[in-house]
Amino acid sequence: MLNRLLFTKVDNSPLIIFRIFFGFLIAAECYGALMTGWVRRNLVDPLFTFNFIGFDFLQVFQGSPMYVYFFIMGTLGIFVALGYKYRFSMIAFTILWTGAYLMQKTSYNNHYYLLILISAFMCLVPANRSHALDVRHNPSLKTDSMPGWIKWAVVLQLFIVYTYASVAKWYGDWTDFGIIKILMQDKADYYIIGGLLQERWVHSVIGIVGILFDLLIVPALLWKPTRKVAFFFSIFFHLFNSIVFQIGIFPYLSLAFSVFFFEPETIRSIFFKKKTPCESNKVEIPAYKNLLLLLAGIYFLVQILLPLRHHIIKDNVLWTEEGHRLSWRMMLRSRAGTIQFKIVHRETGKSEFVKLNDYLSKKQKRRLASYPDFVWQFAQYLKKDFAEKGEDISVYAVNSKVSINGRPYRAFIDPKTDLANVPWEPLRHHEWIFPSDFED
Repeated sequence: MLNRLLFTKVDNSPLIIFRIFFGFLIAAECYGALMTGWVRRNLVDPLFTFNFIGFDFLQVFQGSPMYVYFFIMGTLGIFVALGYKYRFSMIAFTILWTGAYLMQKTSYNNHYYLLILISAFMCLVPANRSHALDVRHNPSLKTDSMPGWIKWAVVLQLFIVYTYASVAKWYGDWTDFGIIKILMQDKADYYIIGGLLQERWVHSVIGIVGILFDLLIVPALLWKPTRKVAFFFSIFFHLFNSIVFQIGIFPYLSLAFSVFFFEPETIRSIFFKKKTPCESNKVEIPAYKNLLLLLAGIYFLVQILLPLRHHIIKDNVLWTEEGHRLSWRMMLRSRAGTIQFKIVHRETGKSEFVKLNDYLSKKQKRRLASYPDFVWQFAQYLKKDFAEKGEDISVYAVNSKVSINGRPYRAFIDPKTDLANVPWEPLRHHEWIFPSDFED
C-alpha cells in the first residue's frame, strides 16, 4: 500500500507548472524587495541587523552588497521558472534565501521560513524534466512522469503548516475576536473596505473563517467532492489576505500549491495540452527507498515537534516569545513596549543611558522594546562596541514595559540583570523575563 502511494509513476504536470509559478514568484519577491525599498530599510540603512542568534557572521553582507544579493536571487528565480541550469539555480537560491532570512528578523514573517523549506524541497525533485531549457539543451532529461511521493510530501508539509496555524488560534484573544480588532485598526483608511474592516461582525467572520479554513482546507482539497469549492474559496481567502495584509507573494504561492491536489491529467489538460500523457499506475521502487523514508521521517518528525517546543518552555509564549518563531503562529498577537538601556562602566562605576537613535532604525526600536531576544542581542552589541574602544561594561534594560494585545503595560525585563554577561539559551526560559499574568 505504501509503495503504491509513494512510488507509483504519475504525470509530472503539477510539478512542472509549480516550478514555473514558483520561479516567477520568488523572482517577484526579490525584485519587489528591491523596488519597494524593503532591502534598503532592513538590510542596508541600519548600522547592524538583528540576525538570528548564532548567525552574526552573516553581518558581513549587510549594507550595499544586499542590493546585488537580492538581484542575484531574483535572477535565479527567473532561471528556475525557465528550467535553466535548474539544479544549480535552485540550490543557489535556497542558500542565498536562507542567508537573507537568518540575517535579519526585524521584518520577520513565518512565510519566509516556509519559502526556505519549499526551496530546499525543490532542490531535490526533478522539476526540470519537461518544458525547461535544460531539456532543450539535453533531451535525454525529458520525462513526463514523477513518483507519487512528490505530491504527498507537499500535501503533508502544507497539512502541518495549516493545522498548526489553526490550533494556534484556539486561544482567548482570537476567539473573542479582540486581536482581530487590533489588527484591523491600522487599515481603517483602506479604499472602500477600510470602514467595513472595523465592523464587529466582520471581525467575527474573519476569526471563525481563519480557524476553519486553516483546519479544513487541505482535507477539503484532497477530497474530490469538495475540491472545486475549496479551491474557489481558497482563491477568495488568499486574495483577501493579499489585499488586507499585503504579505507579498505568499497568498499566490499558497494558491500555486493547489496544482498538487488536482488529478495530474487535469493539470496537463489545462496548462500543457500538447504534452504526452505518461504511463501511469506503474510502481517503480527505487534503490534509495529506505534512505528516502528515513530522511523524510526525520524531517517531518522535526516539523511536527518544532512548533510544540514552547510547551516545554516555562511561561506563556505570547508573553515571552520563547518558541514563537518557526512554529506557524501567524497573526496571533500585537506587541508594544517601552525600554531604556543603562550602561555601567565596570572600572569606574560611571553609568549613562544609551541614545537608541544613534544605533537603531524606527522599526528596530519598536521590536527592541518588546522582544526579549532583541533586548539581549542589543546588549551584546553594546558590549562589543565598547570593548572595541577598550571599555568593559555592564548593560541593563530599565523601564522595560510591554503590552500584549492591548492589555495594560507590565514590567518585562528584570532591570537588575546584566544582559551583557548572561548567555542565550534557545530551548530554555530566561529568568530575567518577568512572569506573565495571563493565560492563553
